Amino acid sequence: MAEKKSLGKELTKGIIAENPVLRLVLGTCPTLATTTSVESAIGMGLAASVVLICSNVVISALRKVIPDKVRIPAYIVIIASFVTIVQMIVKAFLPSLDEQLGVYLPLMAVNSLVALHCERVAVKRTIKESLVDALSASISYGTVAILVGVIREILANGTIMGINLNMPVHFSALSMPFGALLILGFMAAVLKAFINKKYPT
Repeated sequence: MAEKKSLGKELTKGIIAENPVLRLVLGTCPTLATTTSVESAIGMGLAASVVLICSNVVISALRKVIPDKVRIPAYIVIIASFVTIVQMIVKAFLPSLDEQLGVYLPLMAVNSLVALHCERVAVKRTIKESLVDALSASISYGTVAILVGVIREILANGTIMGINLNMPVHFSALSMPFGALLILGFMAAVLKAFINKKYPT
């Protein structure tokens, strides 16, 4: 029971107190670039989740085998392998999504979100703990990316998943990177206010 509570606490902490995008400011660059539409935001969120979860689990499983001197290169090889697999699948079955994600899909091999979780958690904890950490970060990143994608697509283009909403006014500036920064800043402020109210110091 205590173990379940501990894992549940870790999951919640990763989503709220240590939200990778809004609190730790990780993976910001792909978030700005790939959330111009809901479709691309979902695609990047799922791709990042697969890479993060698989990398965390494999690195955790091999943590006692990988020599400390080659730890970082080993991480890069493992992460890059999963990125390549995901990219090949996307190219084969979702070419339009691959075009939308562009260079940001292969660049996940050096994404700060994935690298930090592998270094901070996977190399030090059990497979189960690493899996919970990866799930928490994946849910956090995916949720933020999709919310930003929804807001930007509706307000900038007047569409949702390509469906025209016939909006009288569009804020096309939100399709630019600084528009995403504004939305992320607002979301970060709301989350901080919630944390301060829920967990006063």
